[in-house]
Amino acid sequence: MAKKLPDADGYVVRMKGITKAFPGVLALDGVDFQIKAGEVHALIGENGAGKSTLSKILTGVYTKDAGEIEVRGQSVEIQNPLDAQRLGIRIIHQEFNLISHMSIMENMFLETLGHKPWGLVSYLEMRKKAKEVLESLGLDVSPDRLVRELSVGEQQTVEIAAALSKDADVIIMDEPTAALTDAEVERLFEIINRLRSQGTAIVYISHKLEEIMAIADRATILRDGRLIATKPISELTRDQIVHMMVGRPLHNMYVRSRTPSQEVVLEVENLSVPGKVKEASIIARKGEVVGLTGLMGAGQHSLLRAIFGAEPGTTGTIRLRGREVTITSPWDAIRSGIGLLTENRKEEGLILPLSVMFNISLASMEKVTNMGIIDHKQERRQAVDYLEQLDIRTPSVDQQVEYLSGGNQQKVVLAKWLATEPEIILMSEPTRGIDVGAKAEVYRLIDELAAQGKVVVVVSSELPEVINLSDRIYVMHEGRIAAELDAAQTTQEEIGMYGTGGKYYEGN
Repeated sequence: MAKKLPDADGYVVRMKGITKAFPGVLALDGVDFQIKAGEVHALIGENGAGKSTLSKILTGVYTKDAGEIEVRGQSVEIQNPLDAQRLGIRIIHQEFNLISHMSIMENMFLETLGHKPWGLVSYLEMRKKAKEVLESLGLDVSPDRLVRELSVGEQQTVEIAAALSKDADVIIMDEPTAALTDAEVERLFEIINRLRSQGTAIVYISHKLEEIMAIADRATILRDGRLIATKPISELTRDQIVHMMVGRPLHNMYVRSRTPSQEVVLEVENLSVPGKVKEASIIARKGEVVGLTGLMGAGQHSLLRAIFGAEPGTTGTIRLRGREVTITSPWDAIRSGIGLLTENRKEEGLILPLSVMFNISLASMEKVTNMGIIDHKQERRQAVDYLEQLDIRTPSVDQQVEYLSGGNQQKVVLAKWLATEPEIILMSEPTRGIDVGAKAEVYRLIDELAAQGKVVVVVSSELPEVINLSDRIYVMHEGRIAAELDAAQTTQEEIGMYGTGGKYYEGN
């Protein structure tokens, strides 16, 4: 596929002085951003720095308030996503936009199917082009295969193929590795390198700085809606990037002010979930952070949900302080003093169109009601308290939670559960999709909760995170507990061995 020529200096896109404001928030303040043909350009910043707003302006989701956009040297107005697509600009969102019950080919050519009258769609032609694009990306699958049969990594390749089938010259990848295994990340990097060699420009948005250092050619750093720097990645260190992102050095990401006791609070014995978890047994002590990790699909997320009463068909025994309890629903768990921060905060943890105040009180309505009527003054006082306690950055408690950054949304979810006064807090990927500064704050909050004597069980796919956060670590493999490890003594390599079935756990 021949690429349209960039301007005389090699740029496909130039954004100059881009400004965008929302009620109460200046999201972008005169930002410049340029993209060269055949480069991987990392767009970096904390949640709320302006990355998403800038990419949405470039892809026509938002219109700019001020500034200029040039594509291949020509001034353009991008009023909607169709304008961006006609200019060869596509975005691959973190949440894929594929229709699972349709084939790869049909997903790649949805627009063609939707606009051509019956009888004028050439399936032979679409199949031929789909096969060519898939082969160019190194994906050896039939175009007729259903999307639901593909792995997450293969689905992402289909998203890239769909963009290329529309002659995309610029592909924006938003948190592209959030749900990928290590092997799938390597495969994605191979595809990105292939696209780069073919002249496609990649805008790579990620909070994983190690990946950015490995794959990017240049980086643009934003902070509070302003451009801080655009530099070749070879001229930057990880610490320099973090300093520019947050405006201060972050020397101690992990803090530890707690001393766990020997008092067992939570005992899980032979817990099973059909097809997901097999006779898993764990314990957690007062003031302890327990890590739970393993390969994707090993059962760690399902185990947390089972403890919380959110997995149908769960069998086994749960004891709290030695007393057996029956938990068959989330309400049973909440009444037993257990809270769960789910992996997907936007779909399962929050009601996005509603206010910060409502979301905070969502799981503890009885605390802000009087004879069945909500006491809005009490509800507001509670919300304000948690805004101050957790440093949730929002114009007011009445702000719709969908307009907060990812890190602040995560703090709202945490506030919701703290309002229930839980003794046990289960956290599933608590730092997924949030920036390095917000991560440091979440780590501090986890340590504070444990120091208060609460039990915190954390599922994380990031091994440095699970090692540095935890006191003890359980590793899962194919639905079973594969090992129980002392976090202070273990290594990523040892966890990886148990997680892949390369070591046998004598205690199992």
